[in-house]
Amino acid sequence: MTGDRFAAVEGFLIPPSASIREAMAVIDRNGEGIALVVDDERRLIGTVTDGDVRRVILAGIDLDSAVGALVEHKADLIRSVPATPVVASPGMVPAELLQRMTAAGVRQLPVLDDEGRVVDIVLFGDLISDAQAPLSAVVMAGGSGTRLRPLTAETPKPMLPVGGRPLLEHIIDQLRTAGISSVNLTTHYRAKQIVDHFGDGSRFGVDIQYVTEDKPLGTAGSLSAIEADGPLVVMNGDILTAVDFRALSRFHNEHQADMTVGVRVHETPLPFGVVETNGVEVERITEKPVLRHLVNAGIYVLSPAARAAVTPGESQSMVDLIERLLAHGKRVIAFPIHEDWLDIGDPSSYAEAQERVRGFE
Repeated sequence: MTGDRFAAVEGFLIPPSASIREAMAVIDRNGEGIALVVDDERRLIGTVTDGDVRRVILAGIDLDSAVGALVEHKADLIRSVPATPVVASPGMVPAELLQRMTAAGVRQLPVLDDEGRVVDIVLFGDLISDAQAPLSAVVMAGGSGTRLRPLTAETPKPMLPVGGRPLLEHIIDQLRTAGISSVNLTTHYRAKQIVDHFGDGSRFGVDIQYVTEDKPLGTAGSLSAIEADGPLVVMNGDILTAVDFRALSRFHNEHQADMTVGVRVHETPLPFGVVETNGVEVERITEKPVLRHLVNAGIYVLSPAARAAVTPGESQSMVDLIERLLAHGKRVIAFPIHEDWLDIGDPSSYAEAQERVRGFE
């Protein structure tokens, strides 16, 4: 092991006293989906993965609580498997490392010395190219953007300039950066402007195909016309986000989902004390509580089985599709998006996008 490798592993380490929020920052910075919780002697206490963090958000756990407590009670809090870290020793050869990763379903192996100290980390990408099925994407770019009139009177909403270039360019750049090279654009309102600008996509490093709707088919109706062998990322064409699409895909695959719905935590403060009663008896009063809900972020992953539920030519929303899948016993899961996210739906959010665009790049 070289000094460079020893230095590189520092980007994964965090003390148990740090907050879960700080662990999220470590995961974002190293870009490998994991933080290693270590004591003062670099002995491994436990691991926190990107998936763990998102399950924590779903469970409503305070992100300012200590990451050490999360590691100690991870199996109970979020039922993460395995709760005990899967590790490697310095002398293991690549074949052994890969076999251990595959058996445990992990993508990172902390390397520990005889004293349990972290001396290195082995990543799946160090051993083999990513074995996930290639991802394709669909961007819903057919809306007329009525709430943004008069800006959209002559320009489709995805083509509105944000930071000096069309919103849709930002989206396609992010998909390409995530390794998605095949992008389908569904178009309807002023479709020619989109086609003329993007062409076959080669200028933007992707292959673009178009599905032009003669009549609006809703946010899900056109999916039956998309050809893709594996999972399909679907997103609205009016979103700026820094979401990790690779983490989204891994989360979908880890949970063997038919459909994954990207969600955001939305908090609504109530300006009054809430009184809980049992008949006429007052049992509890909570002063100015904050209501916490998960809201649809307009980003999805659909497996082939989910897309098969879309009836060709039928106008259908994503809500309709989700309800249909649930009614047929399909697995629909939530993926919390903690990264920057902005829905550009009205003049105020469009103005906000101009100010915040650099944070999404």
